[in-house]
Amino acid sequence: MAEYELDAVDREILYALQEEARNLSSSEIADRTDASSSTVRKRIQRLESEGVIKGYSANIDYTKSGYPIRMLLFCTAPIPDRGEYIDDLLEISGVVSVQELITGERNLLVTVVVENDRAVTPIAQQIADMGLTITDEVLVRSHRSTSFDEFSS
Repeated sequence: MAEYELDAVDREILYALQEEARNLSSSEIADRTDASSSTVRKRIQRLESEGVIKGYSANIDYTKSGYPIRMLLFCTAPIPDRGEYIDDLLEISGVVSVQELITGERNLLVTVVVENDRAVTPIAQQIADMGLTITDEVLVRSHRSTSFDEFSS
């Protein structure tokens, strides 16, 4: 599949959805883009079908929901196989994110969210049982993100 070409309307839709997908109607996004509400709905459907929009998720404060420990586990996998581990890692309870890294020995970054530090050990064991080596563990104090501003006009 060829890479989907984003135009200014697509970018503005993506920016609006990043900011507050749950709270914006297609009419409100249309006001931002100078496009009609039906155009926005069609564009969103096309962005979803093209895989540009992969899904929608809530931004959860894990600490307030009873899971105050967020750990980053840097893992090493055989380079040609590193991408093949991602789905299996995401199946492990407590793993919320996996990133494939392309430089250095540490080539998978696994984010784990748990209730207490004792809960990390069984997850680490499952990762080791997969044949991965955990080369570093980092306890995250806080995490914030923002919308990618290149989509904004």
